[in-house]
Amino acid sequence: MSDSWERDALQDLLTASLKEQRRARRWGIFFKLLTFGYLTVSVLLVFGAISASRSEAISTEPHTAVVRLEGVIAPGSEGADSVMLIDGLKAAFEDKNTKAVLIQANSPGGSPVQSGIVYDEMLRLRKLYPKIPLYVVIEDVCASGCYYIAAAGDKIYADKASIVGSIGVLMDGFGFTGTMEKLGVQRRLLTAGSNKGFLDPFSPLDENQKAKAQVMLDEIHQQFITAVKEGRGKRLVTDNPDLFSGMVWSGAAGKELGLVDGLGSVDSVARDVVKVEKLVDFTPQASFADRIARQIGVSAATHLSSQLQFQLR
Repeated sequence: MSDSWERDALQDLLTASLKEQRRARRWGIFFKLLTFGYLTVSVLLVFGAISASRSEAISTEPHTAVVRLEGVIAPGSEGADSVMLIDGLKAAFEDKNTKAVLIQANSPGGSPVQSGIVYDEMLRLRKLYPKIPLYVVIEDVCASGCYYIAAAGDKIYADKASIVGSIGVLMDGFGFTGTMEKLGVQRRLLTAGSNKGFLDPFSPLDENQKAKAQVMLDEIHQQFITAVKEGRGKRLVTDNPDLFSGMVWSGAAGKELGLVDGLGSVDSVARDVVKVEKLVDFTPQASFADRIARQIGVSAATHLSSQLQFQLR
C-alpha cells in the first residue's frame, strides 16, 4: 500500500513538472517571438522600410506651388529644417506645370546657418529657373531668420497685421554664480585649452570671452544685413536707424520700409499676382524613420554645441 501511494505521488509530481515545463516553454517561445517581432519592426523603421510615404504633389494642369515654412528654423525641425525646405523647393521648381513658387512663411526665426543655407539655395533656384517667380507670403510672423530667408525671394507679401523684421542676432543664457555661492556649491571645471569652457554659465563671466562672443555676434549680424540688402536692393528705406536694430514692424509698416512688396495672402497672390489660382502643396512630409534619424542627429549636435548658440530670432 505504501509503495503504491509513493508511486502515485511520484507520478503526479512528474506529470505536474512536465506540464509546468511545457507551459514555461510555450511562454518562452511567445516572448522570443515578441522580442523578434519588436527587433524586426525597429530595424525596418530605422532603415525606412516601414515609413509614412512622402506626399507627392502631382498636377497635370498649371498651378501655383506652395512650400510651407513653419516654426523655429533649426536642424531636425519638422516644418523648418533646411533639408526639408530645399527638397520641397526643388520639387516645386522641377514640376513642369509650376507657374510660380510661394513660400508660405510663419516663423519667428532660428538658426542663422539653416537660414543662410535656404537663402543661398533660393538664389540658385531663381537663376536656374528664371521664368518661374519665387514669392514669400507671410502669415502671422516672419522675423529674424525667417526674414533672412524671405529676402531671397523675388517679392515678399504679408498681411497688414503680420510681424516682420527683427534683423538682428542674439545669444542668450543664464549666470548661476551668485546662486551657487549662496548654496555653498563650488564649480569644478577642468579644461585643456584656456577657452574650452567658453561662457560657461556656472563660472564667472570672463570679459575676454564676452568680447569674443560680441565680435561673432556682430559678424553674423553683418552677414544678415548684407543678405537683406542684396535681396531687397533699392526697395529698402535704409535711412531708418532702426531698420537693422532687431526692431519688428507690422506688415503695413514693413511695406513702407521696403521690407514687404505688397499686402496679400497665399490665395490672393496666386489669384491676383500669379494669375493661377490652383494651389499644389509641395511641402515634404517626413516619415517616422526620418524624424527619428533627424532627432538623433540633432541631439548629438545639441550636446556638442550647448554652450554656444546664436539665434536669428
